[in-house]
Amino acid sequence: MKSRKRKNKTPVIVESILFVLMLAATVFIVRERGYTPETPAVTPSPVITASPIPEVTPTPEITPSPTPEPEPEYFTFSFIGDCTICSHQKTTDYEDKMNGDYSYPFKNTVSYFESDDLTVANLECTISEKVRWSADTFYFQTKPEALNIFLEGGVDFVTTANNHMDDFGQDGADDTYASLEQFGIPYGKENEAQIITVGDDLKVGIYCAGTDLAPSQSKAIEGIESLKEQGADYIICAFHWGQELQYTPSQSQVDLAHASIDAGADVVYGSHPHVLQPIEEYGDGLILYSMSNWTFGGSTSPSDADTAIVQVKVKRDIDGSISTDGFDVIPCGVSSNMDGIIQHDTSKGYYYNDYCPTPYEEDFKHFDLVMQKLSGEFEGSLQVDYTGWYASYADG
Repeated sequence: MKSRKRKNKTPVIVESILFVLMLAATVFIVRERGYTPETPAVTPSPVITASPIPEVTPTPEITPSPTPEPEPEYFTFSFIGDCTICSHQKTTDYEDKMNGDYSYPFKNTVSYFESDDLTVANLECTISEKVRWSADTFYFQTKPEALNIFLEGGVDFVTTANNHMDDFGQDGADDTYASLEQFGIPYGKENEAQIITVGDDLKVGIYCAGTDLAPSQSKAIEGIESLKEQGADYIICAFHWGQELQYTPSQSQVDLAHASIDAGADVVYGSHPHVLQPIEEYGDGLILYSMSNWTFGGSTSPSDADTAIVQVKVKRDIDGSISTDGFDVIPCGVSSNMDGIIQHDTSKGYYYNDYCPTPYEEDFKHFDLVMQKLSGEFEGSLQVDYTGWYASYADG
């Protein structure tokens, strides 16, 4: 049997002792010399601050605008009384008071007519450049320039179908028509049925009659039928009729007014009595029996100072139907001289007229008188005697 030789372990031990000795020597040197091995500097990583996340505003929901609901359309028609825009043949008082200012007669009321859609008046004088003479007790003539009174005052239409349109015969009437056309003022003649346009497209039919103070019922109905055939949306009958200074309409006025409304008229507009007469709501129509005087050069001292503006409301509904939708009354005096109006109540010879119609204050005595006359509650009468009228003027 072979014997095994033992390995020599001495070299391994020697190597270990040498390594320990070298490590100890290194530690000694470091301590003795104060040498500290340099540790590389560590640069800190930069602090990264995260940007804030912006708030996101949600997109608002778009709500579609609702389609506007159709609404009725409204118009305002104003009615005033007799306009004699000059003095009678025996005086120049109207012209003297106006003193060349054509805005003067309407200066206290023009705001009502500038803001409405249609203003209707009765023109009761002849307009002519020619010097004319008439055998009538009273006659009235002025030059075409006087029509600026209507332009300044906001008047949109005048009827000439009245008794004073014959003061100078047909020649005088023709001069008046030509003057109105020259100044661009729409007008109506005796037994004429015509259409005027109000606003963009409202067709208003107007029939005028009364040169002889007795409008014909049959002709009026024919006129109304003609207006309907012409496509009138709204119909006005302008009648010059009745008795002077009477506060109650005559039966002939009532009969003609009712027949006109029955035939299709919407408003009957009356003039001539020189005083206010009642307003009547009849059927679907409105009757203004008499609107009295307005700017009235026919008298320096009218027997009755009261007048009014009547503003009729006209509605065009969403279905296209057109109707009268009520009315407003503005009580007025024919003059701005309120003290003179009161004094005239007790002194009939007091000359108070300055031809400048003016609204009454509500606490003024005549405000209630106007309302009573228009409602039919007023009881009174006036008489006038023109005997010796010329003799009252010095020049005879």
